[in-house]
Parts: sequence; C-alpha cells; structure tokens
Amino acid sequence: MSRAMVPSQQKLAEKLTILNDRGRGMLTRIYNIKKMSIYSPNKKKMLTKTDSKPAFLSDKSLDSVFKYLHKKFPNIDNHAGALQVINNIKQDVVKSLSLYYFTFVDIMDFKDHVVDLLTTIDACQVHMDVTLNYDLTVNYLNLISTYVSLMILMSRVEDRRVVLSLYNVAYEYLNASSDPSFPRLGQMVIDYDIPLRKLSEEFVPHSRVVVPALLSLHKIYPKRNLPADQMRATGMLSLLAEPLKIMNVPNTDMVQCEYLSLDSMEKWIIFSMMLCHTYLQEAQLWDLWKTALQSGYIVQLCRDEVLHIHSYINTFFESLKGHNLHKRITEVKDLQHQALQSSPAIHRERRKFLRSALKELALIFTDQPGLLGPKGLYVFQALAVARDEIHWLLRHFDNPPSKKHTVKLSQEDFVDRQLPELLFNMEELKSLLRKYNQVVQRYFVQYLAGYDAVLLNQLIQEITNDSNLAHCPEDESVILSSLYNTIAGLSVKQVEANEVFDFRGVRLDWFRLQAYTSVSRAGLVLRDHQDLGKHLNMIVFHTKLVDYLDELINETGDLSIYCFYHQIFEHQFKQCMEFPAQHRFSIVFPIICGHFMNATHELCPEERHSIGTTSVQYAHWFLKEMSDEVNQVITAICEEQCMLNYKLLPKHSAASILQSSNKHKKNKDKKKQVGPEEEKPGTESVRKNRENFTRMDKLHMALTELCYAINHCNVIQVWEHGFVPREFFIQHLETRFNKALVGMMMYNPDTSEIAKPSELLSSVKAIMSVLQGLENYVQIDIARVFNSVLPQQTQATDSFNGEKTITANYTNWYLEVLLRRVTVNIGQIVYSPNHKAFVTVATDNNSKENLYLAAEEYADLTELRALAELIGPYGMRYLGERLMGHVASQVDELKKLVIQNKEVLFNMRTSFDKPEVMRDLFRRLGTGPVKQQGNTKNQVSDVDSVLMRMTIIGILLSFRSLAQDALLDVLEDRIPFLMASVQDLQHFVPNMKDTKYSHMKQQVVNEMASAAGLSCDIDPLLISALRSQKNVSQTKDNKGKGKVANESDYELACLLMVFVAVSIPTLAKKDVSVFKASLEGNLSNCHCLAKAVNQIAGALFTIHGPGDVSDRLQEFLALASSSLLRLGQSQEQEKETFKNRESVYILLDLIVQESPYLTMDLLESCFPYALLRNAYHTVYKASAVDI
Repeated sequence: MSRAMVPSQQKLAEKLTILNDRGRGMLTRIYNIKKMSIYSPNKKKMLTKTDSKPAFLSDKSLDSVFKYLHKKFPNIDNHAGALQVINNIKQDVVKSLSLYYFTFVDIMDFKDHVVDLLTTIDACQVHMDVTLNYDLTVNYLNLISTYVSLMILMSRVEDRRVVLSLYNVAYEYLNASSDPSFPRLGQMVIDYDIPLRKLSEEFVPHSRVVVPALLSLHKIYPKRNLPADQMRATGMLSLLAEPLKIMNVPNTDMVQCEYLSLDSMEKWIIFSMMLCHTYLQEAQLWDLWKTALQSGYIVQLCRDEVLHIHSYINTFFESLKGHNLHKRITEVKDLQHQALQSSPAIHRERRKFLRSALKELALIFTDQPGLLGPKGLYVFQALAVARDEIHWLLRHFDNPPSKKHTVKLSQEDFVDRQLPELLFNMEELKSLLRKYNQVVQRYFVQYLAGYDAVLLNQLIQEITNDSNLAHCPEDESVILSSLYNTIAGLSVKQVEANEVFDFRGVRLDWFRLQAYTSVSRAGLVLRDHQDLGKHLNMIVFHTKLVDYLDELINETGDLSIYCFYHQIFEHQFKQCMEFPAQHRFSIVFPIICGHFMNATHELCPEERHSIGTTSVQYAHWFLKEMSDEVNQVITAICEEQCMLNYKLLPKHSAASILQSSNKHKKNKDKKKQVGPEEEKPGTESVRKNRENFTRMDKLHMALTELCYAINHCNVIQVWEHGFVPREFFIQHLETRFNKALVGMMMYNPDTSEIAKPSELLSSVKAIMSVLQGLENYVQIDIARVFNSVLPQQTQATDSFNGEKTITANYTNWYLEVLLRRVTVNIGQIVYSPNHKAFVTVATDNNSKENLYLAAEEYADLTELRALAELIGPYGMRYLGERLMGHVASQVDELKKLVIQNKEVLFNMRTSFDKPEVMRDLFRRLGTGPVKQQGNTKNQVSDVDSVLMRMTIIGILLSFRSLAQDALLDVLEDRIPFLMASVQDLQHFVPNMKDTKYSHMKQQVVNEMASAAGLSCDIDPLLISALRSQKNVSQTKDNKGKGKVANESDYELACLLMVFVAVSIPTLAKKDVSVFKASLEGNLSNCHCLAKAVNQIAGALFTIHGPGDVSDRLQEFLALASSSLLRLGQSQEQEKETFKNRESVYILLDLIVQESPYLTMDLLESCFPYALLRNAYHTVYKASAVDI
C-alpha cells in the first residue's frame, strides 16, 4: 500500500542546494581531467603534461594494451594475454589513476542523486515560476544545466575508456576481483557517448515541470535581452532618467530577477529545449528558443569548455530518426546565420552603452554614496549585464566559427580597445559597495525593520483571515512567524556596534517554504498568494545586502573567467598599454587577478595552488609592465629635459657671441649669404595654438594617465599576497634611475670616452627635477628614491645588480686614462697651480688618443666640484684611496732602487759637504757593487727612474689636492655650519699629557678633516696606504717570499730622501724641465716634486720614524741645495748641458713653500736668495718672450 508523499519530508530545498554545489565541484574535476587527458585513441599520443603523467603511460610497449582496452570496453577479459603486462605495474596504476577513476564514480553517484531528485520533484508536481518561487526555480534550472553540461563534458574526455579499464584491470590483479562500481560505470560511459540522446529520453517525464519553469522566463528574458538603443530609450541603469525618483527604491516585484545572469537564462532555455524539443511548437517557448539562439553561437559548458551550439543541436536532431525534425534543423541553421550576422554588432553596441552607463553610475555614487542604499540594485544590475557581455566576448573571440560558413565576421566587433574602461568601471562600482558597506547596511536594516516587517505582518494576517484557506499549516506558520520575528527585531544600533549579521537561516527558511507551498495539494499554495512570495523575495534580497554583500558582488561581477582565457587577457592588457586613452584603466588587470581564486571549488583542491600561482604571476607581470611603461615615459621626458638643459650649457653661447660680434664689424661682406639663424633655447615653449600637441604634451598626458592607474588603489589582494602598486613602481623607478645615472656618463672603456662631470651633473639635476614633479601625479615620496639611489653612486658598486657606479667609472677613468696620459706623455699635459687644473699644452701628432682629450675640460676645479657633488665625500674618499694605492706602489718601487744603491747613498749622506767626493759618488750611483763603473746607462736610468716615479707621485698628489679643494668648496656651500665645526676641531685639537693618545686623537681628527676636503700636513689616506704596503711587505718577508731585503724602513726612508735630493740637479739637463710662468709649472711636471717630497717624507717618517720629519727635511734641503749650488760652479761646457738650471732652482723654492716643516730662513741659510731671485727673473723674462 503506497503512502502519500509528504513534501516537507523530501528536503527539496536542501537537496537542490547540496546537489548544485556538488555539481559545480564535479564540473571542476572533470574539467581538470579533460585538460590533462592521458591517452587519445584518435590522435594516438599522450596528452598529459610530463610532470603530472605517470611513467608507465609513456611506455611505448603498452600502446597495444591501450588499443585493446579502448576497443573491448567495457566487456574486458582480464585474463587475456595482452593484459598480463599490467600485472607488473598494478600498484603503480592503481595509485596513479585512482583520482581519475573515482571522479567518474562520483559523477555516477551525482547522476543517480540528480535523477532521483528530479523524479521526486515530478512526483510532487512542483510548480515553478522564477518570479514567484525564485530560489526553487533558479536552483532547479541550474541543476538541469549543470547536469547536462557535466554529461556532455564527460563524453568529451577522450581517454575515459582506456583509463577506467586500465584501473579496473590493475585493481582486479591486486584484489582478485574487479571494482564493484565498474560495471555500472562502464554502462554509464557507453550510454552517454552521445549524451543528449540519453538525456532527452530521461527528460520526457520531467518536461511537465521544466516547461512551466521556462515559460516563467518569458516575463524576464525579453526585457533583459535588449539591444543598446532600446536600453538607452528606456533609461536602463540611469539614475538621472527620473531625477525626482532618485531617492526612491526601484519599483519592481521581481527584484532578484533584475540581476539574474543572461548567460544562465540562455543556457537554461537552450539545454532544456534541446531535451524537450517537442514543446517548441508553443509560441512563447519558440520565441525564447529563437532569441537565445540568435544571441550567440557559443554556449559555455565549464570555464573555457564551450559548445558551437547550433552545430551541436543539428547533429543531435539529425541523430533522432523518426521524429521528422528537418524543419527544426533548417530553423536552427537560419538562426545560426542570423547569430553570425547580427549578434557581434549587437553585443559591441551593448558594451559601448554599458561603458557610459557604468561610468555615470560610478561618478554619481562616488559623489553621493548615500544613494547606494535606495539605488543599490542598479549596481548589481550593471555588474551582471557587464559581466555577461564580457563572458560573451571572451568565448566568442576564442572560438571563431568554422570556415564553412559564408558570413564574414568583422574583427572590429571582437577587438574592443575600450574594454579596459568597462572592466575598470565594474571594479569601481564594486569598490564603492565595499567601501560604503555600512551605509548600505544601515539603510537596509532600517528598511527591513521599518517597512518589510510591517508589510510581511500584514500579508501574514491576510493569509490567516483568508476564507478560502481553512487553516495555515503548522510548518508554514512557524516559518512565516520566524521570518517576521527575525527582521522585526533589527536595529541600527547593531550596525553601529559592528555586530555580525547572519541571515542564512532566513533565506533557507524561505527556500523551504517555497518548496512546501509550490507542490500540488499544498496546505498553503504560493500561487494564490503571489504578493507574499514576491515580498519575501524582496526581503531575501535586502538581507543579502546586509550580511551577504561580498558574495552578492562575486555573484554578479566575478571575472575569474579570465584565468582560463589568459592569452586574451594578455592581449587585452597589451592593447591597453598601446592605447594612451586607456592607460588609466590598466590597473584593472592586476585587480582582476584577485578574482581567479573564485573559480576554485573545495571538491578540487589540487588546482588551488596552480590557479593561485597563476594569479600571482599575472598580477606581478601586469604591475611590472605598467611600471616599465611609466618609467619609459619618464625616461622620454627626462631625455627631452636633458636636451633642453644641454642647450643652456655655457659652451653653446659661443655661437651667439660670435654672431653678435660679427654684426659690429665694419668691413662686413654684405653679399655673403647668411645662413638660417639657429633656434635659441626657450622657443619650444612658444605656442600659437593650443591644439598643436608637442611631444612633451603627449608624454605628460601619458604620464598623468599611467600615474592615475598606479595611484588608484593602495593594496591589491591576490590569493595570499598583497601587491602595493606604488611600492612596485618605486622599486622599478629606483632601478631605472640608477641605470640612467650610470648611462648618462656615456663611459666607453674601449675608446676611453666619458661625459664631463659638469654636464653629467646638469643632466642629473634635470632628471631629479622631472622626478620631483612625479609627486604631483602619484602619492610617493620621491626624496626616498633619491636617498636610496644617489648614495649608492658614492660606492664602488650598487646594491641593485652589483654593477659599477659613477664613482667607480670616474675613478677608473681619472686614474687609468687622464693621469696615465699625464705621466706617459711628458710635456703634453701639465698641472698648473695657477689655473688650478691640468692643462693640455701640446699634442703628439703620432698619437691619436690625445686628439680626443683636453685635460682642462675634465680636471679643472669646476669639473672636480661637479664630480664632488655627484659622488659626495664617500666617492671622493674612494677616489683618494685608489689614488693612494698607486702612490704606495710607486713608493715600493722607489725602495727597491734605494736598496740597490744603498752603499753609495749612505756615503753621499755623510759627504754632502765634499764636492769632489760627491761627484765621484754620483757617478757610481746606479752601478751597484757587481756592475762596471763605466756603465753610465744604468747610472742614468736609476736616477731618471727615481725622478720619474717621484714626479708620478707628485702628479697624483697634485690631483688629490685639487680634488680635495673641490670637495671643500662643495661642502662649505652645502653644509657651512657643520664644516665650521670640523675646521674648529682641526685647528684646536685638545692637548693630552699622554703623547700616544694625543697622536691617536690627532690622527682621528685628520681623517675627519681629510674626508671633509680640508688639507692636512700629511694626508691620512697616504699614511694608511703606505702602512698597508708595509704590512704586506712584512708578511712576504716572514714567509720568505719577499724580494725586498729585510732592511730598516727608517733607514730606507732617509736614503730615499738622499737619492731624490742628489738626483734633482739632473732635471736641468732636460728640455721639458723648463718653467712656464703662465702655468707656474714645468712642462715635465717636475714642479709636482715639491708636493711629493713633502708628503712622502712626512708619511714615511711618521710611520717608520720617531716623528723627526722636520730634521729629515732639513737634511734633504741641505743635500739638494749643495747639489744645486755645484751646478753654478760647473764649467762652461757643463753649463750648456744644464741649461734649465733656473727652472730647477725654482723647484727648491717650491719645496720650501709647500712644506709645513721648512722655512725660508732655512732655505736662505743653505741657498742664496739672490740665485732664486735671478732664477725667477730669468724664467719670467723667457716666458714673456715666448708669448
């Protein structure tokens, strides 16, 4: 005896909710399986990615097994000889294919539950009406479309037979019996090889429920599927169409249908009518069918898995023999032709309308966020329509129709250059909802308690007093009372207290009530109380706005579909970057990456990591490309500014000065044609017409748009990462700025070309001015960029890529190029104390390299000041350390020469007052104990070598002194108060009783003063370099590997001074030793010996001796003066040889002037002042004759 079916016991609402969620999960799993197919019997090759494919599937020896399994499926003889190979790998097969196999088992289980539920709904004779029992109808139709999509997608997994059979055979070998699910699973796979044929048979009894559900769409679908012209005419999505009603809630009795997905409705119509095609004779159903098939030619199954729907329908209709569907097939072909011909243009115009409509909504809601309460429905409508259009564009652009169709599609309908603007406006509306969610909450909490609860109470009272209703059933009465009590007790104070709302129970109760009241013979029939149903639908929507806002935003505006159309995603982004008018909307692309995780499902957790990683990688790539684009624009602006700045350099005024002077010449050739006058700086700013855009105008416009995008949002959340666009931009800006600084040097190691420091400084200041202007466009601290990048240029390498900096390149160039040429090309480049510069006085015609170098353009005080500004005290110190390293290596070579001539030098030191002995000893100098005395070549070479190396040291120290002066000038200008304190410390070092500590304090103060550019008696860097050289030498000696004999360093220092003193007179023999008064220096740079002698003596005797620098220099002065005085006593022939005696006499005066330890009184006691006066008179007179 059959019992009556009690609707409340069937749990229709709960089953629909669970099965819809499970269906989405099954679609996700079968989609992943299809995308990672293992074996294709048609293509005869493996399709899986190598990293996810089991090793046995790549074994070519199993190809025959795979073919056998595919052919015999599902009736496979597991004892067949061809399958014995599987026995050896059975455990590996079961382990590797279990997920694949049980996915199909889960699909079979899902199918059974769906069929059971659909049968139950048929038995209950549920009445479906989307405008009345919205949740019940939508979930029912969603379940059908999910079920159909799943079966179709399963039939498109080409390797299903092979893998299921392979797993079952391995399972039987392992467990001695086949898997219990395999027979039914095999039958399901066979039945659904042509899925629609089987499904259409299943849906014959379900059509009684499906058809009324579809007919209810006739009230919604035609209103939603309008062309753009009609949307504009009806004022759709416009708040300004009826300004007097702008504060009113939209007047609609089917509020949730207003944002129902158009794609979903079309899928419901097409799939349902395919299965119930016999009902196409009804006019309303035919109208729905026709409109849906005219709207497009691609239907989505899951993600980017789609159907060419017209061809698929025709194939299905043609397979149904005996149904006489030739007319329907013809109609579908006509509809396909119409869809191909008209739908792209219709959707293009619709997107154009949506761009302006969404922009208007975003502007109004930004200005008046309070309107989000009464007009919040407009936002969800706009998001739903825009999302449907984007989905339509993606699937149709990615799946063009077959070439057999005669209709030619215009690519302009699919390549939408302004799509980023539509996407941006969608995100803008969503961000406004999230930002002002409390405004929406406050409004609808009050609305629910003040209006919805009151009206619901009235409707409940009407039901209670209804004479046609004997009594309200208990279940329905309890649910209605619970709904009323829940919303009537709401208060604004709950919002102010940040109380968390949860109305899921309210929505589920209403879903249950729909199921109870929509069945036949229900105690309370919902069709008879439509006001109640529509008002409860309204209440459900209002509760979602209070506690379900984020989910509602995702439901209507989710763009995670882009995760599966990544090529189009990249193309659209690149197109956006190429179209300046869309630059400001480019930020939407990394924002969309945050949607990707919405596509995942808990039933397929294995894809979360891959999708999450993809989203992060794309967000990173988009922001990187945006930052690069901004940096390219900034670089272009900087180049323009640098060019303008370059035109203002003083050297470019020469042409104007020359032209001006020529105008005043009396004997001017008037017949001579005058060339066009050069354009002067500043003319580029003259504008005759605002419409004439210059390149700079375009660049600044592009910069404004791109910076708007960068500045649009603070943080972009993508998966478990947070991207800060401004920080991203700053990092790339720092890297680009750092490269630009080094690039502007134009340093070419091959040709030894480099920019002048003053020109580089001018360009750097121009760039910094441009970068400072960035603060007007984007909220960044540009001082932070400067503080991060510029100090790194004061070091040898930067911290970005470890590349050479301005400091390293300029140091290398000055030491290896400029100063090397000064020392090698004697007489061509001279250090001039008068000019405070190295001056090129002659050019060697045989050497091309000198033609490109005017030393005064790189090594004068102005250029070195610019260098000091660029590299700062740290950079100048690095330059000094490298320079002193060269000095220390020269000193080491000098010590070797001293050791070779030690005996002679020792005798000369004690016999300086014996002219004849000194003359004999000088002849022996350089011969050594084992050499012949007649070898005069070696005598000359050692003396010349000492003078040459000391001159090199003097040149290096002169450059060091010049650089220090430049640094001092810069620091006194930049930090005058701090420099005053440093100078005070240097001049007034506190005295201490303990000499050791006093010396240490003096050393520390000297190092500080030297770093600030102040001159010291002895350069601390020189002391440090020589001390390091001493430690290296001692280490070598201790290991027994040193070439230098273990001599007393103090004694060697004394003998070195003797060697230099007795060698000075030989300078008078050389032509290049002549003193030039205009330069205040000798052509051979031997005047630099003055600085070399004083600094080397001071450093050596400070390191090695007891601090008797003054005594040793007095000894040097005595030796040098006696040697020079002997020049005056020489015979006439020798006087001709020593023709530059006066120039060398002046050197002795320079040594004393340079020394902090020697005085003119000491000099006059050793060397007559009359000789010095005559020497100066002679050289200045000679210089005047030369001029």
